[in-house]
Amino acid sequence: MILSNVSVPLLGVVDTAILGHLPSPEYLSGVAIGAAVVSMLLWAFGFLRMGTTGLVARSADGGESWLVRALALAVCLGALLVPMAWPLMGSAVQWMNASAEAAPHAETYLKIRLLSAPLALANFALLGFFIGRQDSRAPLYMLLAANLLNIALDVLFIIGLGMGASGAALATVCADIFAFALGLSLLRRVDRNIFSSIRRILDRSDFWPWRAGGPWKELVRINTDLFFRTLLLLFTFAFFTAQGAKQGDTVLAANAILIQLLMMTSYALDGFAHATEALVGDAISRQSQRQFRATIRAAGHWALATALVITLVFIAGEPLILPLFTNLAPVLTEARNVYGWLCALPLIAVWSYQLDGVFIGAGKSRQMRDTMFVATALVFLPFWWLTQSWNNHGVWFSLFLWFTARSIGLLIYFYYYTWKKIWI
Repeated sequence: MILSNVSVPLLGVVDTAILGHLPSPEYLSGVAIGAAVVSMLLWAFGFLRMGTTGLVARSADGGESWLVRALALAVCLGALLVPMAWPLMGSAVQWMNASAEAAPHAETYLKIRLLSAPLALANFALLGFFIGRQDSRAPLYMLLAANLLNIALDVLFIIGLGMGASGAALATVCADIFAFALGLSLLRRVDRNIFSSIRRILDRSDFWPWRAGGPWKELVRINTDLFFRTLLLLFTFAFFTAQGAKQGDTVLAANAILIQLLMMTSYALDGFAHATEALVGDAISRQSQRQFRATIRAAGHWALATALVITLVFIAGEPLILPLFTNLAPVLTEARNVYGWLCALPLIAVWSYQLDGVFIGAGKSRQMRDTMFVATALVFLPFWWLTQSWNNHGVWFSLFLWFTARSIGLLIYFYYYTWKKIWI
């Protein structure tokens, strides 16, 4: 699960590393802004992955019906997203405070990247199903294969054909399409007769929402909570990127590099959280307190140990890590200026990731939404406003407190539900 998760941000890491070695930072800045906007649009629908995982893990019938519902919802939402978002791309780039030089690259990246939105959302549903069924290899195959294709196409389009930001976007679109096709073929790993089961589900007159609203209402309830929670998360990172853009292309490019490293950290630690989601959901479906406690204890210990290793690697490897992303001296100087925040974040953020896994597996989506609201509206934004004179350090300090507030908020809920014996 960790390997499959770490491969996800490689889509952005490879783009960043290749564009960071082009002669001007405008390419990297433009893609950083474009990636932030498209992440807000696509990752806002990350609830399709999280909600599907919990529902499948707690399902007694294998979860195929939840997969069909999630795929139907994903494709419909993706098909609506493209025509609705396309005319707003220019305004979104302006809102991110892109410079005159970086803005055209950002808009080009966005318009191409959006083309694969329906399949990108469907991939969330497929990943959620595989994780809920405790199949860790299928997500690895999907994501690793897509990333290898993305790397090859990045080299071809950006370096070989000189396509710049449009090449980075086109490579990622191709990777999304390939991942979806591979994901469908991997469904047979779970059950050789899964497509026959899906066909029988679709033929049932009581499956569709106009005949059986209960399961669809449950899907919508959980996904709505997770949707607003994800919107708040993505707003925070988009706001973070915009504040870097206000300070110039050099600061924006430096922050883009560090955020890519933070994303790699997040996805690595989320590997334990995803395992927790599936195992907690399974424990609840079995009504097993012993499995519930053992899952949380084991995953928590391993996640904390991994976070410590990541922090030590960041500290010891700084002279080698940053030059991999860019050879522009001003960008390297600014990245080193705030590098300490990146080193400290894994030890704080790990708790929010692990507790997210517990709450997703248990279907406690409202609590996740409320905690994210408090962390964003009452911690991140006020402290950013108070520390504006700190320049880039103020933005990173606010992000550090945001992760801290998320961890503390979910921990309070966790101990309250444990004390009240609400979990099982």
